[in-house]
Amino acid sequence: MLDIAIATRSERGKRENNEDDLSAGRVGSGWYAVLADGAGGHAHGAEASQIAVDCVEEVMHREEPQFSPEHLHHTVLAAHAEVQRHQQPGDGASRMHSTIVVLWVDGSSDRALWSHVGDSRLYRLRNGAIDLVTSDDSVVQRMVDAGLLTAQQAQHHPKKNQLIAALGIQDAVEPHTLAQPVAIEEGDAFLLCSDGWWDSLEESVITDTLNDASSPDEWLTAMQRHIEALDHPRQDNFSAVAVWVGDPGATTRIMGDVTLP
Repeated sequence: MLDIAIATRSERGKRENNEDDLSAGRVGSGWYAVLADGAGGHAHGAEASQIAVDCVEEVMHREEPQFSPEHLHHTVLAAHAEVQRHQQPGDGASRMHSTIVVLWVDGSSDRALWSHVGDSRLYRLRNGAIDLVTSDDSVVQRMVDAGLLTAQQAQHHPKKNQLIAALGIQDAVEPHTLAQPVAIEEGDAFLLCSDGWWDSLEESVITDTLNDASSPDEWLTAMQRHIEALDHPRQDNFSAVAVWVGDPGATTRIMGDVTLP
């Protein structure tokens, strides 16, 4: 069984309320991490994200869960139904909703699953390389997928935060759940984060801070300092969960030494 270490961070930014929520812990023979970013009138976004995270925790701990894509998919759908159930009559345009991203690691098989709805992201870092393993449910991402925008143009598009799917909307949602578990390796690092986090950081900052960190908490602190140094006047809530498999920094340094002339 690989060694897993987890750290979390959630900051208000320049907003009046923090509408992000997150949780992480042990479940059965493994670990889970979940992060949600809520929105809605009258500060109901915080309620939406809390409902979503609480529901995932409750379903995960209700009984010994079978590590499978089907169970994870059902868990995210249950969170959607729970946010829908708490909507107030006549909410209309102020209807609350939330993004969600969930990582589930099975310690007995050293494999991982993930699922998401919305634009909260999951990154996987391995041997110094970063891989965005989720695809945003956003108008701009669909434009990128269709070849109408480049990734660089999408970063500054006025509709980059306009979602096409989220927990709590009136319609059904289809979570993007990994079809089959994937193997994890010694030195892997995972980063779950809200848009307030990833939108404030270049991917190079995520990798560089990992190389210099000695723990997941230190990694999050280094990234947080980069975000705060920008001092953006409209900085959104920014939250993240870091999941380390062994020591990613040491693995990256070893791989780097091999490539030196």
